[in-house]
Amino acid sequence: MAGELKIEIIRRETIKPSSPTPYYLKSFNLSLLDQLSPAVYGSLALFYPKNDDKSLSKTLTLFYPLNGRLKEKTIDCDDEGAQYFEAKFKGHLSTFQEQPEPETLKRFLPAEIFSPTAGTRPLLLVQATLFDCGGLAIGICMSHKLADATTVGIFLKSWAATSNGQAHQILPDLNAASYFPPKDVSLKGAKVELSKSQSAVAASSSVQRPTRAEVVTALIWKCAMAAIGQNSGSASKHFVLSQAVNIRKRVDPPLPENCIGNLVGNFSTQANNQTPDLQALVTQLRKGLTEYTRNRAKRLRGDESFQVIFDQYKEAGELMRRDDLHLMILTSLCNFGFYQVDFGWGKPSWVTIPTGTHINLVTLIDTSEGGVEAWVCLSKQDMALFERDPELLDRRIPITIQS
Repeated sequence: MAGELKIEIIRRETIKPSSPTPYYLKSFNLSLLDQLSPAVYGSLALFYPKNDDKSLSKTLTLFYPLNGRLKEKTIDCDDEGAQYFEAKFKGHLSTFQEQPEPETLKRFLPAEIFSPTAGTRPLLLVQATLFDCGGLAIGICMSHKLADATTVGIFLKSWAATSNGQAHQILPDLNAASYFPPKDVSLKGAKVELSKSQSAVAASSSVQRPTRAEVVTALIWKCAMAAIGQNSGSASKHFVLSQAVNIRKRVDPPLPENCIGNLVGNFSTQANNQTPDLQALVTQLRKGLTEYTRNRAKRLRGDESFQVIFDQYKEAGELMRRDDLHLMILTSLCNFGFYQVDFGWGKPSWVTIPTGTHINLVTLIDTSEGGVEAWVCLSKQDMALFERDPELLDRRIPITIQS
């Protein structure tokens, strides 16, 4: 199918803010968490069955750091604007959504995730791709040096509100650097539809009401451990699952919900492929998140914040260098409200994350029907066993896979 469906860029321009940035806001400080974040693009693609033209200008005025050039600790807010691309897809949206291919999905994005420009400028790129049927895909790339997934969501909701002419605008909180001041630092270093019965299988006395993401995470991790353990021939080898978590509501006192920046922490959970059932894994996942919130997140607003952040990055580096365990990295964008982003032509029919090709990487995101879409990337050998795992097949769970 990929050979028949083609995307052609038909227009490109720079969209500048509708009003100039005041001189006293020309230098925007990055927070410590922004400093430590990788210079890559965070990406998202939203698909709409129909479209209408809207402008970015007014929203860029509110999110003025996105118009600038990234420096070591600051952004030079020079109002150069965001890059905008318009493309034409030779095919129908409904046909493409029947069997989307990862490589084709990437072409709905205006930049490569690991493009070096993510560390300088542009910090925001947008691609609008028009389908023959009148449908539209909006592809967003926003530099991870300034934005996490929540920031992308805040921007999209603000843009949609502006496009609809809503009197109540969604305003960003731009004070992350005051909560986590920058420092001189150097660190080296498929769609899943859950029924009530399936969630009940993962419930236990410890976690009576597991979330959709917890159940899917536990199932995928369990099946991945079985596949990797069988191929490596080391049944007793340890496995570690590292997960990103939004810290805005977990720090004490909480941060504003619309605070933009890399306000993300990480926690790890250890297990082995002898773990007996989903209940045990779900319990371990919940325990890991609870301990992270209590032992780390709650300390991030105090005098220990730098030490907490430093220890977190140091431990992550140590995990990645160890050869006596298998590390899997998971990101969940469930409950981020992306399906509520309405620019005036209806809510998206599909929102997804065009992923990279790094092995042992899992990304979760909501489906429009209330399920969970999982992108799983494993080695070819591990994937061959993973996709035939009886637990996945018994639950009739279609997984989007990359190998």
